[in-house]
Amino acid sequence: MERIIAEECEETCGGSEQGCEHIKNSLIDGAASEAMAQLFKALGDPTRIKMIYALSQKELCVHDLSYVLDMGQSAVSHQLRYLRNLRIVKRRKVGKTVYYSLEDEHVEQVFLQTYKHISHK
Repeated sequence: MERIIAEECEETCGGSEQGCEHIKNSLIDGAASEAMAQLFKALGDPTRIKMIYALSQKELCVHDLSYVLDMGQSAVSHQLRYLRNLRIVKRRKVGKTVYYSLEDEHVEQVFLQTYKHISHK
């Protein structure tokens, strides 16, 4: 049987509220925390992780992504739309072909730092 440990201070703990006031006053606002949560939610899907990794290597069209990920074009397009709405990927149209890439270096850095974090022992 698993034992549950409460995450609480001891009754004798007086805290350090004076030292925390600046943190409380500068706490990230609701809109920013929601946007960050949405970004991490997007990164919480293995298919989207593979898609972001592929796009970190090279700009790709839906056909190329379908091949690389072994998925149907409709499913790839659906995921790309989701990632575009969150400004994780962007698109560039050349004639009738649409190429996708990561929105900017910040997205790539978040991805690479997360990958490094889970890779080190």
